[in-house]
Amino acid sequence: MKIALIAHDRMKEEIVQLALAYEAILSEHELFATGTTGKRIMEATSLSITRCLSGPMGGDQQIGAKIAQNEMDLIIFLRDPLTAQPHEPDIIALLRLCDVHKIPFATNLGTAEILLRALERGELDWREIIHEEKE
Repeated sequence: MKIALIAHDRMKEEIVQLALAYEAILSEHELFATGTTGKRIMEATSLSITRCLSGPMGGDQQIGAKIAQNEMDLIIFLRDPLTAQPHEPDIIALLRLCDVHKIPFATNLGTAEILLRALERGELDWREIIHEEKE
């Protein structure tokens, strides 16, 4: 599975801790992240991550393009709900793309953990059927 890991500045430590806690699960998949988030996760873990630009510089849109081309299977975007984001329209567009293309999307630690546990149990294998239908 192809998984994107994204976090707003105030949530970066949480996504690093999530990656550490679920490193064994994440290591079995192809990982993508926006700039600084990917760098911080790679510094703290042994995970290999394809890094995009930072979110405000277009990284969210790069991930969105992969979603539109059916090249993403799970998005974990730990959003900071208490800070206004100047690139909020990009974030909303990413969420809309996930809804259109049936991509599981976690915006908080609780949902992210549930999705990673489901991934571990094979409960997201239905994504493989979606891949076949799009080909």
